[in-house]
Amino acid sequence: MHDRLSALDASFLHVEDQTTPMHVGSVMVFDSPPGGVDMDRVAALVEQRVGEVPRYRQRVVDVPGRISNPVWADDRNFDIGFHVRRSGLPRPGTDEQLEEFVARIASRPLDHQRPLWECYLVDGLEHGRFAVVTKTHHALVDGINAVALAQLILAEDPQDAPAPPVADAWRPRPTPGDLELVGGALVEMVRRPTQLVETVRGGIADVQATGARVLGALGQVASTLARASASPAPSSPLNVPVSGSRRFVMVGTDLADYRTVRAGLMKGRFAEEVTVNDVVLATVAGALRAWLLTRGEAVNPASTVRVMVPVSFESDTAAGAFGGGLRACFIDLPVGEPGPSMRLHQIAFAMRQQMETGVAIGADTLASIGGFAPPTLHALGARLGGAVSRRLYNLVVTNVPGPQHPLYAAGATLLATYPVMPLGRGQGLSIGLTSYDGGVYYGLLADRDALPDVDVLGQCLLDALAELRDSHRAKRV
Repeated sequence: MHDRLSALDASFLHVEDQTTPMHVGSVMVFDSPPGGVDMDRVAALVEQRVGEVPRYRQRVVDVPGRISNPVWADDRNFDIGFHVRRSGLPRPGTDEQLEEFVARIASRPLDHQRPLWECYLVDGLEHGRFAVVTKTHHALVDGINAVALAQLILAEDPQDAPAPPVADAWRPRPTPGDLELVGGALVEMVRRPTQLVETVRGGIADVQATGARVLGALGQVASTLARASASPAPSSPLNVPVSGSRRFVMVGTDLADYRTVRAGLMKGRFAEEVTVNDVVLATVAGALRAWLLTRGEAVNPASTVRVMVPVSFESDTAAGAFGGGLRACFIDLPVGEPGPSMRLHQIAFAMRQQMETGVAIGADTLASIGGFAPPTLHALGARLGGAVSRRLYNLVVTNVPGPQHPLYAAGATLLATYPVMPLGRGQGLSIGLTSYDGGVYYGLLADRDALPDVDVLGQCLLDALAELRDSHRAKRV
């Protein structure tokens, strides 16, 4: 019997339209190995690794009449050339040109008649670099049956290379016909009478209808949602109807700066309770404050921007490959507070309150998960954000620690990795960041019409981090 999509996965497919594509991605920038990059070798590596995960060769097949959720079926016409595409920037290609390329790719929904992923090999970046840009649909990445594409192709061994090509032993199973699909759905309904109710709620209604049930599986967040729903998110220029066009901005920072800020608090009474993640959120708060002021927005001492922060946590009952589950933390960033240190302390206190009932997984634990886990954790965080009512927050910020040592693909060294998080309805901006090998890399995806100045926000991130670093470095002197 074919695997059936969960109610959440089906709902992501049903609510997707031209303005809100439901895919998550990444931009990986590599340094070419000695002798130059062999793009054929990179393409062969992607093809081999994809072949190891059956879900990447399957497409979604709807059940007639939508009497049940769709199923996964082998794509009998699977064409690796459709999914792995080569592109080039005019040499020497700049980061700004790469950002524009990613924005165009992120704007286009995936083809539901094919496996729900794409990978672009982008040559021609200045300084001898190249990039790998990935797109994977929410419905595909669940962390169990399939992980994010970026995680598949990276390795810790620079000599890791695709195996010599051999005859492909994969033989697709026949695509189920209408009678088989309907029959399988009816059998499941007899075995699970609640399936019909779940299908109606998950497949036809908005994602919000299944949010509470899904969140129960991903993390114990009922009490958090109850508190948040009592106080809807404040109005914000971040929450506007979105178009189908996007802008993307990459911002690279040094992990040492965040550690410097935390070290500057070591003599304070909150030293042990302030985390690097708190410093990240304080940086985002400072950047949003400066960005709002450049726009002439009204900012008063009580002004806040509510962010939803997916946090991995340990649980004896939660199942899953990545740390047990995810918890939704709702934090009101104090953008009205002019003092960077005070913003940091307020955020750290709010995070401690949110995490009192759960045991958060530390950065070291997350970074040690087998393989390169951050892309999949970002995808799961985006899924969580899509399952929660977007009236409860203004912005999703996903922060996933990665390994602090180099990773490779086809002999090329990974220099930086930038998440590409999707926009939901009424969400003009998403922020994802990954720490890797001494750096912290932000990916800002924004609606092109609502936030044409997202590059200004990118600069504000750099300025806010410098402000925090300088203020706490001065305290240590």
